[in-house]
Amino acid sequence: MKIKRLDHHGIVAGVIDDLNMVPLLDKHLPQDDLQEISPGEAIKGMIMNGLGFCNRPLTLSPQFFANLPMEHLFREGVEASHFNRHKLGRTLDQCYDFGCESLFSLVSHQACEIEAVDCQFKSLDTTSHSLTGEYAHDEEGCDEHVIRITHGHSKAHRPDLKQVVQEMIVSQDGGIPLAVKNWDGNSADTKVFKERAKALVKMVKTAPKPNYLVADCKLYHKDNAEFLSQLTFITLIPSTIKLEKTLITEALTAQEWTTIDDNYQYTVNEVEHMDIKQRWIVVNSKAAGERATKTIGRQADRAKEKLDKELFHLQAQRFTCKEDALKSLAALNKRQKYHQLTELNCIAHKVYEGKGRPKKDAPVKQIVWQTSAVVELNDKAIQHAIEQKSCFILATNADEKALSPEGILHHYKAQSVVERGFRFLKDPLFFVSSLFIKKPSRIDALLMIMTLSLLVYSIAQRRMRASMKKANETIPNQINIPSATPTLRWVFQCFEGINLVQPEETYDKTSTYLDGFDKLRTKIINLIGGHSLHLYNIQKSSVGV
Repeated sequence: MKIKRLDHHGIVAGVIDDLNMVPLLDKHLPQDDLQEISPGEAIKGMIMNGLGFCNRPLTLSPQFFANLPMEHLFREGVEASHFNRHKLGRTLDQCYDFGCESLFSLVSHQACEIEAVDCQFKSLDTTSHSLTGEYAHDEEGCDEHVIRITHGHSKAHRPDLKQVVQEMIVSQDGGIPLAVKNWDGNSADTKVFKERAKALVKMVKTAPKPNYLVADCKLYHKDNAEFLSQLTFITLIPSTIKLEKTLITEALTAQEWTTIDDNYQYTVNEVEHMDIKQRWIVVNSKAAGERATKTIGRQADRAKEKLDKELFHLQAQRFTCKEDALKSLAALNKRQKYHQLTELNCIAHKVYEGKGRPKKDAPVKQIVWQTSAVVELNDKAIQHAIEQKSCFILATNADEKALSPEGILHHYKAQSVVERGFRFLKDPLFFVSSLFIKKPSRIDALLMIMTLSLLVYSIAQRRMRASMKKANETIPNQINIPSATPTLRWVFQCFEGINLVQPEETYDKTSTYLDGFDKLRTKIINLIGGHSLHLYNIQKSSVGV
């Protein structure tokens, strides 16, 4: 008798099989007649390792698979030892040689078709992954296309480490990654977004229905105007644009808002900027105002401390003329953002000849002037700053009939799906900590594998939540309260302790049975459906149908 741990790995393997990922990868990657596992199976194994949430590097994949039912999850003849570092390294090289961006797009396109993912609204963003090591670029020989791992603006706040920049587009329907590309560590967002917009122009021309690109303010740049004019976009206007401040001030003065809910109100402006006719939606957010009040309050406190020190040192100085003293006070006052100096005054001091206490009739050598002032809060300036920070402008060139201001705000807020994806990739339990690989080309390929893991995770979670919504089902969350939108991570934790019992020495699917399964786990597998039913020996029930 053999007892192997199945846990949640059947869900991951089942979804990968549902997406026909292995046959697609094997179709495009080189095959070897002597290979024990195919490149597609090796990639499936790396995805399962990543979604094992065991913080185990790829070099230890054989240990990760040692106690899993390999023939049950893969096929007969597959062993844990087949997933050694040599095989995985060669597979990463094959992915890089084919083209990581192209290979990912093939898998993602097929997955979205199978799962009927709505890709009309796409969110674009970038992040940086910090790495340790030298990563000399000349190790890659003459390959000019390999990413350069170097220092750059670190979004992880680790400027001491070299990094690689990752760009990702996800669907707002379920947060499914649609495209991914890795860039040099010092690549700027404006450059990345420009290249992506240029590539998307060709795609949208053949799209059967309008496609919307949603991104933050780095998308809106004069260097990108040529391609933006050919796309339908939703983006945040940078605060560095003068017209942005002007329109916000006008909206605050007019107070002609249209209310969406208790938090948001807006006003619409038709503008032509960068030779693009657009709608600029000035949005006033109550929550943003509350955040701004706290932020500006802290800034004002720090500014007060700094001003007190500067005024102390200024008052310790002596000026030879009253005009210079008043000018210094005026200059200090002019630099203040949230404070103002009041009761400006100059005090005259006589300087006598000689040292020590002057005699009664001692002649005056000169008169010097000392500044005097009182620091007060500039309430009007603080209130103006809070009001300005409470507002932001969303821009779109979408037709008003196709997309209302409420819809624009809704889809911009959904930009958080790509940020959640990046947080997932950087989770300490995920194998992002396995970026120990020396070759930059393999780093490129591994980041693509990691994003494939996010794709599998997102599709499984989307499928489960859609089934729960359709069947009006819930499952208990971490504090035993019914939830209609559980995370797949929590579901994985619910599956800890499930074993596959194999009575015979040789694997026979018909004779295996599960130990540790219960009604909740059966319900979850029915909700996810697909090949996972087969891997957990469950007959499809009406739950989630």
